[in-house]
Amino acid sequence: MSTISYFLSRLLQIIPTFLIVMVIIFLLVRALPGDPAIAMADAKATAEQLEQIRQRLGLDQPLWVQFGIFVKNVFTGNLGDSILLKAPVTQVIIERLPASGFLTLYAVLFSLLIAGPLAFVAALNRNSWVDTSIRSIFQVGLSTPVFYIGLLLLTFLAARMRWFPVGGYGTTFLEHMYHLLLPALTVALYTSAIIMRNLRSSVIEVVDAEYVQFARAKGLPERIVLGRHVLRNALISTVTLLGLSIGNLMSGTLVTETVFAVPGVGRLMLDAIFARDYPLIQGLTLTFAVLVSIIFLLTDMIQAWLDPRLRVA
Repeated sequence: MSTISYFLSRLLQIIPTFLIVMVIIFLLVRALPGDPAIAMADAKATAEQLEQIRQRLGLDQPLWVQFGIFVKNVFTGNLGDSILLKAPVTQVIIERLPASGFLTLYAVLFSLLIAGPLAFVAALNRNSWVDTSIRSIFQVGLSTPVFYIGLLLLTFLAARMRWFPVGGYGTTFLEHMYHLLLPALTVALYTSAIIMRNLRSSVIEVVDAEYVQFARAKGLPERIVLGRHVLRNALISTVTLLGLSIGNLMSGTLVTETVFAVPGVGRLMLDAIFARDYPLIQGLTLTFAVLVSIIFLLTDMIQAWLDPRLRVA
């Protein structure tokens, strides 16, 4: 199977997934307690005014009619207006998405810089005190809740030492890197522990493979053996894990953004849930679903490049 055919087959698989996600989102949002009309209306609103709001939102229609309107609006790019912010949902998401995207990529970069080298060091010195020390340190990061790590960094490095701001996002690229360093490091300390454990195991497995031993027997330099034969094959399973981690980061930034007051979509989702903002919740969840699907598609393509045998499946 060619690369283009493989890409198209994976792309087609996203369509039914997206449709199922739309159904789940619609039903879950409707199952939330409370009345969005009351959340939108003034405290002194009459029953007639509340009914008018329900009619405007289409909440007086049967469930299947509401779903049809929802699907039509999604495919026409009209996600409605936010009840909380009194602005188009699409506009609100576009304004908040860059902060979450920057934070996610920043955290992934930190995770790779931390986990990659240390995984190799641990694998090439397996069962030594170096390996044990590295695994023990990462085990602490893996067993510590993300919000607790964030609170520690915020308390000591931001509030007490005043080395970093306690919140915000900044306006320029350098300010973004400065303001989001602690949030990204908070997420990376947990994510890097998962990546390191997986990559270490993969490297150990590949190093003992016959083709690696054969490459060494041919007299190839160690850097070529490790870079061309060990790293490429060890990354196959790690790329899958990394894709899952990025997907979790994109949809799980709520805690980090709340702790560090980052104006991203994760914090916006929390506000929307408390306000029972149906349109905004639906728009944000759909955005997460699309982004995660794209990340998984890219993960499949990278895996197929690393291991062409996957394209045969």
